[in-house]
Amino acid sequence: MRRRDFAFWLALSSLAAACRSEATPTPNAGAVPTISPTPASTPVPVATPTATPPPATPGPTPTAQRTLTVALYFLRQEKLAVARRAVGETPRIGTAALQELLAGPTDQEVSFGLSTEIPPGTRLNDLAIADGVATVDLSADFAAGGGAFSMQARVAQVVFTLTQFSSVRAVRFRLDGQPVSAIGGEGVVVEPPPSRADFEDLLPLIFVEVPGPGEAVTSPLRVAGSANTFEATFMVRLSTVEGAVLYEEPAMATSGSGTRGTFDLTIPFVVSQPVDGILRLWEYSAKDGSEVNIVEIPLRLVP
Repeated sequence: MRRRDFAFWLALSSLAAACRSEATPTPNAGAVPTISPTPASTPVPVATPTATPPPATPGPTPTAQRTLTVALYFLRQEKLAVARRAVGETPRIGTAALQELLAGPTDQEVSFGLSTEIPPGTRLNDLAIADGVATVDLSADFAAGGGAFSMQARVAQVVFTLTQFSSVRAVRFRLDGQPVSAIGGEGVVVEPPPSRADFEDLLPLIFVEVPGPGEAVTSPLRVAGSANTFEATFMVRLSTVEGAVLYEEPAMATSGSGTRGTFDLTIPFVVSQPVDGILRLWEYSAKDGSEVNIVEIPLRLVP
């Protein structure tokens, strides 16, 4: 009996020694793992985490409204002259242009010598375009007051403003919904619908439609319009207001000497910083060589 007890204790001691030699004991399936006691250690203070505020939700990025530039036909020294304004992009660009025209020239445009013959308070009731003809319905204020020149000029202002668009070649007038064949007591005939050709006598001999006064322009500068000069020639100069000449060359329209022709020029210039400039067009008199039919347009020249 003692011999068996000795053998049992010997086997048990060998098994314990073998267990102490495993680096990572793997428990048998179904066995409950035992946690060996570890030496006591001094607790290290742990900083209490501070809650991080959630990132701010970005607001919608403001989108700049897209614009279009339209020409508005006013008067300078009893001849048609152009102002150019930016309007919000819209499929009804003709309506937008007419509303700007009826509002009259701005203070800055007045300082450039522009005026209007359209009576204040004139309202646009409707505008429809079909088959190249714009039918414009204005309030009866449009026909109020003024003499022969005023009536002709106000009709021309509307006709030129609408015919800048390729879809319009002539304009039919209505007043408060009623068709009219003539405007005002002076009887400016508007039936059949007038076109630009009906107002040749209201155009200056050198008529600049691009650029407009006060515009900020970069190089190359586009200069476009129409002219009726001797042998279709005229001069173009771009200078700073201090007098530094940036460009000066002769130019030609498509026709002249009694027939109005068109021109579309490209003018390069160099400035190191934004400066005020003057675009000047004129022709030399065939009689004595003096400068005549002078047109000057103030501009802002931008590098």
